[in-house]
Amino acid sequence: MLHARWGRVERILAVAGGRQELLVQVDGEWRRAVAYPDLVGTAVPGDRVWLNTTAVDLGLGTGGWDLVIAIPGRRPPPGRGEAMKLRYTPLQVRVPAAEEALAPLPAGLAGMPVVAVELHSQLAPVLAGWRWAGGGPAAAYVMTDGGALPAAVSRLVARLRARGWVQRVITAGQAFGGDDEAVHLASALLVARARGAAMAVVGMGPGILGTGEPLGHSGVDQAWALTLAHALGGRPVLVPRLSTADRRPRHRGLSHHTAGVMGVLAVPAWLALPRPLPEAAADALGRLAAAATVLPVEVSTAAAWRWWCREGPETASMGRGAEDDPPLFQAALAAGILAAVLASRPTAPGDG
Repeated sequence: MLHARWGRVERILAVAGGRQELLVQVDGEWRRAVAYPDLVGTAVPGDRVWLNTTAVDLGLGTGGWDLVIAIPGRRPPPGRGEAMKLRYTPLQVRVPAAEEALAPLPAGLAGMPVVAVELHSQLAPVLAGWRWAGGGPAAAYVMTDGGALPAAVSRLVARLRARGWVQRVITAGQAFGGDDEAVHLASALLVARARGAAMAVVGMGPGILGTGEPLGHSGVDQAWALTLAHALGGRPVLVPRLSTADRRPRHRGLSHHTAGVMGVLAVPAWLALPRPLPEAAADALGRLAAAATVLPVEVSTAAAWRWWCREGPETASMGRGAEDDPPLFQAALAAGILAAVLASRPTAPGDG
């Protein structure tokens, strides 16, 4: 059920990357809220705002922020295009479809590496590994709709853009707000290729949805991303979710999420593994890889890890930074290095 309350904007706390962060007074209580001007218009102090307070009231995700549903008297910019995202919701928004702007799209990916991450926080170390191994600047981020839908939610993407680590952000499916808007993940990968990307990282925005079931989480999209990459002639790379610090036993060592993805994956894919592997993950990975379609590749990450800890952007996963849970980030770093190696090889007939 929707929890909604009226409030009044007292102060603009920050404006960045297509979002406003607001301090709002609600019935004598101070609350923090996020507004997306492209959806609701630009808020100013004194504006009356209608807030979705559901997640904060229930103590769930969104980082303690309410979300602005509407600002009476304010209008969003007119927008462009005729494709609709957030379809059949009160906030459906028009966007220009990149498929139409770039038609005809390439027929395939011509061997382009496609790295599939589960967690949004894995994006930065993948790109770090790619750059460290000489992959260059031509990297695209394809944001899927398994987590946050507005690209503006991600502060990490803003930091990666500022460093020049991301050439282009492509929002696929119901996700919106990227440099390019794609109808579907398959066409989003082709848009990345059309834009000159040498590698694409595919993954949801912040806020994975999960349950206790191995397939009851939105990260299962990893399997779909790898399947499409293979079908389109790309080189699919799976980033496993490894941890030595997660409090939940099902995520320590090899996460049951990754085990679930490997269990349903029906196409060949590279599985990037940092060397040395956490002991808790090594046995599980060995058993799974023997029965799955993945090709495990161990990648030495020691030198790249030192560079990442020194030069990489501040990145955290569920409150844990790189030094708190190294395997989580080292696996993504290994995938970026592997992608750079694959990109340097000529495409062979039938290479996926």
